[in-house]
Amino acid sequence: MRNFFYTLSLLTLSTAIFAQDQAVAADPVTTVKDTPGFLGTGDVALDFLCVAVALLVLILLLVSVVLLNTFKKLSKELANPTPVDNEPQRMLEFYEWEALQKSKPGIWSKLLGLKPLEEEKDLLLDHEFDGISELDNPTPAWFMWLFYATIAIGAGYLFTYHFSGWGKLQEEEYVIEMDEAKAAKDALLKGSANNIDENTVKETVDKAALSSGAVVYNANCVACHGDKGQGVVGPNLTDEYWLHGGTINSVFKTIKYGVPDKGMVSWGKSLSPKQISDVSNYIKSLKGSNPANPKAPQGEKEG
Repeated sequence: MRNFFYTLSLLTLSTAIFAQDQAVAADPVTTVKDTPGFLGTGDVALDFLCVAVALLVLILLLVSVVLLNTFKKLSKELANPTPVDNEPQRMLEFYEWEALQKSKPGIWSKLLGLKPLEEEKDLLLDHEFDGISELDNPTPAWFMWLFYATIAIGAGYLFTYHFSGWGKLQEEEYVIEMDEAKAAKDALLKGSANNIDENTVKETVDKAALSSGAVVYNANCVACHGDKGQGVVGPNLTDEYWLHGGTINSVFKTIKYGVPDKGMVSWGKSLSPKQISDVSNYIKSLKGSNPANPKAPQGEKEG
């Protein structure tokens, strides 16, 4: 085979040399360097022929190498044959394995505790009625675990809410939520109390508001209006006559801004809007109280 390769190589080289010699013999004056063609033969067709021959030789070399390797492996196999597996035995083992896999219960069957039909005869109970037999199927494991879990959760609930006191019952939660709502309401009212003005003030008979108003009155208004509202320097606050209006809005406005021309000071910077509202309602509550030694009516009568 090696001699065959050498022969093909020499054949390729001799073909190229022969083509070049033929071109020189045809025109001895023209040099190879001056002749056209990429191989220097002076003939393009001859150049293509040389290339084709060279490619053919290369292809033959490759085919020869492949054939050589094939013959080597074939001769080696003929000299030392590889032992063949027992194919029927392997097929039998495969079928046995496949049958075993099919006989195994699947995940769904395991979860539901299902038994294959082949085992039904082993689950039949002794009694039978009207051709109907009963199977002794056990309760699925998942159902039993769920049942035990509910018992554990119930025991934990009973201990948490009825024995340990860690959890709050519905009645206790109701009381707590009501207290929280009342605290939130008080905070909201307290925050909104300072938003009261002469336009939004409301008349009320709430005892807490009147009591707060009485405290403010006794601390700031007694010197001019008397301890019973009967009037001293200022007008009587218990009759139906008013100098600057007797509605709750008018009273609030008079206290807040004052009447400088009449000696009534402005209390808007000394008292909070809530305090002015409370004292205004307290003054309204004095109407008709008929204190001793009241001052003569002043202003216009209002019902």
